[in-house]
Amino acid sequence: MSKLRIMSFVVAGSLVLIANSYAATTKEYFDQGMNDAQQGNLTAAIDDFKKAIAIDPDFPNAYYNLALAYYKQGNYDEALTAYTKAIEKRPTDAINYSNRGNVYDAEGEIDSAIADYTKAIQLKPDFSDAYTNRGFDYTKEEDFTKALADLNKAIELDPSHVSAYLNRGIAYAKQDEFNQAIADLNKAIALDPNYGKAYSNRAVVYYHMNDFNKAWSDVHKADELGAQPNPRFVQRLMESMGMGG
Repeated sequence: MSKLRIMSFVVAGSLVLIANSYAATTKEYFDQGMNDAQQGNLTAAIDDFKKAIAIDPDFPNAYYNLALAYYKQGNYDEALTAYTKAIEKRPTDAINYSNRGNVYDAEGEIDSAIADYTKAIQLKPDFSDAYTNRGFDYTKEEDFTKALADLNKAIELDPSHVSAYLNRGIAYAKQDEFNQAIADLNKAIALDPNYGKAYSNRAVVYYHMNDFNKAWSDVHKADELGAQPNPRFVQRLMESMGMGG
């Protein structure tokens, strides 16, 4: 009986030594990072992607997902660094330019964002997201001719592109073309009835059309969906409806 106990102890000890000497591979760190990201644990995901990169500094997908995790955290400087590294490793991948454009947008660097969306479109001429985002940036710059050209192209490429209808509706609204704006925002809502931003923006358009009841209804719907309209706008709308403060 004592020999059996000794043998059992030795076997267990050997298993521990093997497990302790085992080194995780790049793929295992990467897969764990993907799992952490899907679970919403971005800090752990970032750590895992960094470990994958430390083992294999030429792993483009690790840089891409590291950048995406930083972006979702709101850590835009680190996201830019990681996307730039991903582009260095894979310079013909349009999505890296488009996503870096999103980071530039978040930092308010519109010209840099437009340059990246343009590069993404050059690499992938049917990239509807890049047209949509560049079109929205042109709207911010009040270059409505270019904005509408891009947003029309995005919708041509993807007739179910909800954000393209939203952004085109905003572009029309900024030019006081309210009927066309409503038509696009209606289309966005038809495609996605839970698209809070579409209700929020449609409320503003209805307000400018003096249709306060519809605007008020959309304010409530947007709020219900977590896309609260600007409080100052809501205050103006209430005053216009004689509701006071």
